[in-house]
Amino acid sequence: MSTLLTMDHLSRRFGGLLALDDVSVALKEGEIIGLIGPNGAGKTTFVNVVTGVLKPTSGTINFSGRQIEGLRPDLVARAGIARTFQIVQPFPRMTVRENVAAAALFAGGVPTREEASRDADLHLAFCGLTREADTLASALTLAGRKRLELAKSLASKPKLLLLDEVNAGLNAAEIDNALRLIAEIAAKGITVLLIEHLMKVVSRSCSRLLVLHQGRLVADGPTAEVMQDEGVIEAYLGKRFARLQKEITP
Repeated sequence: MSTLLTMDHLSRRFGGLLALDDVSVALKEGEIIGLIGPNGAGKTTFVNVVTGVLKPTSGTINFSGRQIEGLRPDLVARAGIARTFQIVQPFPRMTVRENVAAAALFAGGVPTREEASRDADLHLAFCGLTREADTLASALTLAGRKRLELAKSLASKPKLLLLDEVNAGLNAAEIDNALRLIAEIAAKGITVLLIEHLMKVVSRSCSRLLVLHQGRLVADGPTAEVMQDEGVIEAYLGKRFARLQKEITP
């Protein structure tokens, strides 16, 4: 697999707070990578810097052979990076189809409304929302809004898809469906970065795991190995719980 995105010595400072601290990482085409870390670790800042919402204080981002650090979010999206949001906020007075068609028009480069509508129907079918295509987005359940967010991101024709807590608030069956969709997306050659707090989700879906702690990348490797790393366990659970886990592990 060839490298799709490279971050070199990336930092982001907010006054005296170093939210990202000299992070270097490379993502390869078609990978499903998990990004985990305790609250305040820098996960959201990581995503916002990659997608152009925030400019890095220092460092570079190379995406598909092009330097993109500092580009506006719309230009980053057109370059091939899409994201979902943990708090899903579709256009409530537009139909489900219109929401996805808007993404196809403004981020996916589709030239006409008619073509965007046809494109939207393909993504809605993939995400299991065909029956809801003419429904107002505001009428969807939480699981439906999550699938709509995914369909919108796919309509932008991404090479890299950043999924921010896409499983938050879903039940077990809904999580299973979401993981199936994520696997099918990766099978299309799209690189997926899954920002997640449910360890059972990353263990099932991600072949590789990145761990942020206090803005620094403290682990990067195969998921099973990273999840057994004592430093990762301590960062996630605290010293006391890490010690207890070690005591009860055979």
